[in-house]
Amino acid sequence: MKEGLKIAIGADHAGFDYKQILLEAIQTAELKDFGTYSNASADYPDFAHPVASAVESGEFDLGILVCGSANGVAITANKHQGIRAAICWNEELAELARKHNNANIVCIPARFISTDEAKKIVSVFLNTEFEGGRHATRVGKISC
Repeated sequence: MKEGLKIAIGADHAGFDYKQILLEAIQTAELKDFGTYSNASADYPDFAHPVASAVESGEFDLGILVCGSANGVAITANKHQGIRAAICWNEELAELARKHNNANIVCIPARFISTDEAKKIVSVFLNTEFEGGRHATRVGKISC
């Protein structure tokens, strides 16, 4: 993993256990946990917005969001103008999200993948660089 990488992470109740596992797996980076801090029912926007804001502002380089389907956190995060949040359920999607789309938040669907797969996805996402080139032109057309 790139040295000095700052990562923001958050999850709702459905993603809490996965978030805890990911926090343990990512020990070489500077991490900030934006919650939730238990399995008690919680609203995903309460965690997706702070993670997205932290990445959008540049305070953090990349973000990780986890919820049951990953849809709620992805939809919420993508409301932020500077965010490109990608739902990834396998390593290839994580790699392409970074290489081709310059995604800056990975969204993990906890109810649909194993914890081992989640760790692999996050590792690929954090270790893949944006290719730029023709992809930069396309990414530049995303913002409204």
